Amino acid sequence: MAVDVAILTIRRGEFEVLLIRRGKAPFEGRLALPGGFLEVDETLHQAAERELLEETGTWAEGGRLERVGVYSRPERDPRRRVVSVSYVAMVPDPPREKAGGDAAATEWMPVDKALGEQLAFDHWQILSDAVEHARQQLERTNAATAFCREAFTVAELRRVYEIVWQTPLDAGNFHRKVTRIEAFLEPTGETTTRDGGRPAALYRAGRTRRIQLPLARPEPVGAKGTDA
Repeated sequence: MAVDVAILTIRRGEFEVLLIRRGKAPFEGRLALPGGFLEVDETLHQAAERELLEETGTWAEGGRLERVGVYSRPERDPRRRVVSVSYVAMVPDPPREKAGGDAAATEWMPVDKALGEQLAFDHWQILSDAVEHARQQLERTNAATAFCREAFTVAELRRVYEIVWQTPLDAGNFHRKVTRIEAFLEPTGETTTRDGGRPAALYRAGRTRRIQLPLARPEPVGAKGTDA
């Protein structure tokens, strides 16, 4: 039994994932997600947290770690039969990463570019599923706040949705929607001018984790429909 973790964040205005460069066989030199085998004295969730620290040195307070799926294809690992449980970690402003364990190096990479790489094992599928999970969670929960600093403006929160969903949103409509969801945002009573222009109110994540009426995800810009 193993765990694999897709660590997602927003850096320099891009939706990115932390990959490792494998330092040993199988797939030596290939890019992969951080991961490893379950130890006898830990839960799957604890194993995922341990792998984050061992192979990347990365974890961020306020981050969000969630299980995505189970991968059991018999030939997924050339060494022996290995079943992997995948997790996604959504983190704000991650600390400086460092390679360790099976990792020879680590690299932050835009999600779209990572999905164009030949990743080790079945990590392309795991990453693809983790990215879709994150996008769905933005519709149904307060997961977007996991990508923000502790106190944020509505404009900064909207930018998270735009980057993860890959589509622009109407500023006025977004502000009305998120500020009307009960306990979704909690005002701090402070303001900031870091967005430019007039002072903007600062908020923190409220107590509501799941949104009763999901936010509708628009179709990404440039997406084309398919024939029936």
